[in-house]
Amino acid sequence: MSTAYGNNRFSKIRIFSGAQLKYIAFLSMLIDHVNKALMYPLLTENGFLRYVSDVFDILGRVAFPIFMFFLVEGFFKTGNRFKYLLNLIIFGIISEIPFDLFQSAVFFQPNSNNVMFTLALALAMIWVIDELKVPKSYIIPPVLWFPVSIIIVITVCLLSMIWGLDYEYHGILIAYFFYIFRNNPILSIIGGYLSIFKTPWALLGFGLTLTYNGKRGKQNKILNYLFYPVHLLILGLLRLCFKIGI
Repeated sequence: MSTAYGNNRFSKIRIFSGAQLKYIAFLSMLIDHVNKALMYPLLTENGFLRYVSDVFDILGRVAFPIFMFFLVEGFFKTGNRFKYLLNLIIFGIISEIPFDLFQSAVFFQPNSNNVMFTLALALAMIWVIDELKVPKSYIIPPVLWFPVSIIIVITVCLLSMIWGLDYEYHGILIAYFFYIFRNNPILSIIGGYLSIFKTPWALLGFGLTLTYNGKRGKQNKILNYLFYPVHLLILGLLRLCFKIGI
């Protein structure tokens, strides 16, 4: 195998299945969202809560690179890319009210949209780029594939900002680097990390992608999709009930 989990340089650290890494990412995301929903609004200049929040900030940076990594892996491994994309869009719609409640304690915030839409847009982007390089299609000359892909990436980055997607262009660039350097995990990590360098602890998440052993592991597809909207809804309702940051 030519992907990261097939590279002999990382054989000793390839210890986690896809399921295990995803659940690490879920835990990281939960920590991050608890911090943002319930701690940020209560922070003062100093105090114990601020120290806890700082630790949560570090732990919460693990999740996003892992999710983007598996978005690209899923693109290559799924038997139905259209269904994969449709599921992301559907759960993006389902998650929007919970996301707005969690983020700002209101039911609708049109200028800020959840990460499921970011994932969907990134998936659509790499799908289009991938189709353009299929030899039998001859949609564009092979020599133009890379510059055309850059134009597509720039366009999608702009769309992510216009639509107010979570992580905006940072998420789009990370997905692109995981795709374009799928056979070279070090370059994919360098490119992805530079795309989100303002959050230095994200390097923890990028590093964990090297521990993927290529095995799916025991997963619950419903849980994988429902965890995001359900935990956001709970946190959003807690903000409303206890008037946190309102």
